[in-house]
Amino acid sequence: MESVNLGETTSQIVNFLSVYGLQVIGAILILIVGRIAAGILASATRRAMERAKLDTALIGFLTSLVRIGIIAFAVIAALKKFGVETTSFVAVLGAAGLAIGLALQGSLSNFAAGVLLLIFKPIKIGDYVEAGGTSGSVKEIGIFTSTFHTPDNKKVIIPNSQITGGTIINYSANDTRRVDLVAGIGYGDDMGKAKEVLERILKEHPLVLDDPAPIVEVAELGDSSVNLLVRPWVKTADYWRVYWDVTRSIKEEFDKAGISIPFPQRDVHLYQTSS
Repeated sequence: MESVNLGETTSQIVNFLSVYGLQVIGAILILIVGRIAAGILASATRRAMERAKLDTALIGFLTSLVRIGIIAFAVIAALKKFGVETTSFVAVLGAAGLAIGLALQGSLSNFAAGVLLLIFKPIKIGDYVEAGGTSGSVKEIGIFTSTFHTPDNKKVIIPNSQITGGTIINYSANDTRRVDLVAGIGYGDDMGKAKEVLERILKEHPLVLDDPAPIVEVAELGDSSVNLLVRPWVKTADYWRVYWDVTRSIKEEFDKAGISIPFPQRDVHLYQTSS
């Protein structure tokens, strides 16, 4: 009796292996190949993005995404070898992904904006920018948020979608900038003399560039003053130093030259009428 039972068990094992053995081996091979392919493609993706000099945070995220995607595809293919209906499985995953996407649409928009910032680089760490309703130096660009430090040393964390959804002014993007100042003189003052003083101030300042040449021109006949445009070009890093120096020098040199800087004034005419 025992030999009969043993023979039946052996026969069942043989039948099972003949039916499912190749499927098990095939599934294992699919998982092994998928794991190897995931490593190879992830490494290739990382090298390509490093050659493109993308941000390290974006490289790490996209590399992990490639690896997980390939492994997930391999697992689904292995399940199919066992006769599992993967179409409904994929549909369930798709529905779950849609539900999660709708629930996290704000975070996903920040993620998409972060990817755009890291790829196209309209701003970089260290730039002084105006974006997302804040002006400050960029300290960190993350996947979901970016961090600015304001001139008064406040730390401001801004969702990336607010940055890419509005106008970005990057004050550090170019090597040079133009300083725009207006010097007002009285209507009784000598415009030629005032222009000579302003040109000398710009010529003597060591941080004002010769090319492009600075501009000093009469711009407006205002209500209380004749306004002259003062527009020197400087290196971006020297902008505020030149702005402050030239502003102070205009007052000091105008005082020495006897050129007035008038206060706002209004003429009042009185007419006497006969009663």
